[in-house]
Amino acid sequence: MKRYSTLLISLLFGGMIVIWACKHQIPDPPIPNSNIPGQTGRACDSDSVYFANEILPLLKSTCATSGCHDAFTQKEGVQITSYATIIDYVVPSNANNSKLYEVITKTNKRMPPAPMAALTVAEIAKIKKWISQGAKDNACDHCDTLDYKFSTAVKPLLDLKCKGCHNPASLGGGIDLSTYAATKISASNGKLYGAVNWSTGFKAMPQNSAKMPSCEILQIKKWIDSGAPNN
Repeated sequence: MKRYSTLLISLLFGGMIVIWACKHQIPDPPIPNSNIPGQTGRACDSDSVYFANEILPLLKSTCATSGCHDAFTQKEGVQITSYATIIDYVVPSNANNSKLYEVITKTNKRMPPAPMAALTVAEIAKIKKWISQGAKDNACDHCDTLDYKFSTAVKPLLDLKCKGCHNPASLGGGIDLSTYAATKISASNGKLYGAVNWSTGFKAMPQNSAKMPSCEILQIKKWIDSGAPNN
């Protein structure tokens, strides 16, 4: 009887150890993958090009505009509004065989078409580098709210996400954000901050896109609050 009791206790104790061990071996649930900059928790690598941060905003502001390749128009059956629709025109790691790269580098019938401004050499190079790096659906977080100068923070944001629809050749809403002087007007009358902050009474910008990360909105606000200088 004593031997039986000792065996039973051993089995029960051993079972408790197994249960405890199994309980603590269960991994934590994975953090949901978010491709919205400002929510990824991933730091940016200066040698990498990130789709959500750099490629999608650029293509949406220059190619996915109203009347062209937005979700409503889909000119020539082409939509350039998301990774799923863009990757159809890309051969990962092979820019030269990618339709997307071909149309933005054509000398005739180039995209975006005139009178829209052509993509700059730097913008084309960025798209090529993204494709060459595997055309990943990636994103990262990089924003320094201590930097709110026009030249280093505000202008690069507006060039990437807004200028494609707000330039002399395409004055969306009658607003030009292609130069400092023109941007200062929208900053001074409250339209710039109201639009990017999605404030009541303003049309949310960037149009048909996710809201800018709060960090970027704060950079714009701090620049405006400081008097919107040409610095």
